[in-house]
Amino acid sequence: MIKIGKIELPNHPLLLAPMEDVSDPPFRRLCKMHGADMMYSEFISSEGLIRDAMKSKMKLDIFDYERPVGIQIFGGDEEAMALSAKIVEAVQPDLVDINFGCPVKKVVCKGAGAGVLKDIDLMVRLTKAVVNSTHLPVTVKTRLGWDDESINIDEVAERLQDVGVQALTVHARTRAQMYKGHSDWTHIERIHKNPRLSIPIFGNGDIDSPQKAKEYKERFGLDGMMIGRAAIGYPWIFNEIKHYLATGEFLAPPTMADRLEAAKNHLIWSMEWKGERLGIVEMRRHYTNYFKGIHGFKAHRQRLVTEDDPLNLMRIFDEIEDFYKDYVIEQL
Repeated sequence: MIKIGKIELPNHPLLLAPMEDVSDPPFRRLCKMHGADMMYSEFISSEGLIRDAMKSKMKLDIFDYERPVGIQIFGGDEEAMALSAKIVEAVQPDLVDINFGCPVKKVVCKGAGAGVLKDIDLMVRLTKAVVNSTHLPVTVKTRLGWDDESINIDEVAERLQDVGVQALTVHARTRAQMYKGHSDWTHIERIHKNPRLSIPIFGNGDIDSPQKAKEYKERFGLDGMMIGRAAIGYPWIFNEIKHYLATGEFLAPPTMADRLEAAKNHLIWSMEWKGERLGIVEMRRHYTNYFKGIHGFKAHRQRLVTEDDPLNLMRIFDEIEDFYKDYVIEQL
């Protein structure tokens, strides 16, 4: 069993990564249904929370069925981070996570996210401000360093534990890599073996199949894994990995009916949470991922992304199901 404060997770848990414009409540609900052990909100600007920005406040929505769930915040100002942690605490998540890993320019330019990787002292001060302002467990997600010449995760891990962080997730790339090239988990393996560290260490980056999850688990021996992009349009990956780790066998791939049901639920829950119009529009980017590799789906997708009426969308789903009723999806 893995413990983060009072949170109890199974051995080698699978975590859903916080992803901007993806990890909202409807998507998290699907991933929970399909085996994710813990998940996080989209990252939330500390400045936005303090300004009472509507988009930031909406990201605070969490629901009991998705617990344990953490809310992730980012920022470069100690006072703002401390105050935002208090705001987050009011909605009673299971933990507060700090983002020191987002490589996107608009975040980095504000001295937040991966921008903090250049200044470990600032990272420690920001973390300490959050730890001191909340009773919730505080965790951190970060990267190996700014670039290959400044990989500093060993020092970061020790100093963050020293100021009270209760778990650390490391994306095994530098900021300079963004999301390109190969992740290098040997650095995470090294900090996991550091006798000074007692907190759970989770690895993130490139886990996109049950085989790779098994290889990385056996090779690097971390406390768990965080999965991000591989879950977009494919929430089944969590249970597929768990089944393969437990049995060495593959689960049958999701059928066309399974994919349609997931996409339909995602749409319905998005409309319920965001409102009908926004839920329909923001769902459009997900259809390609749900039906990736399905022969001849382009015309059906075109209908889904141009329809504005929810009843008509449900009819299109029914028509697609009928069209593909004899379609067999092969194991990759």
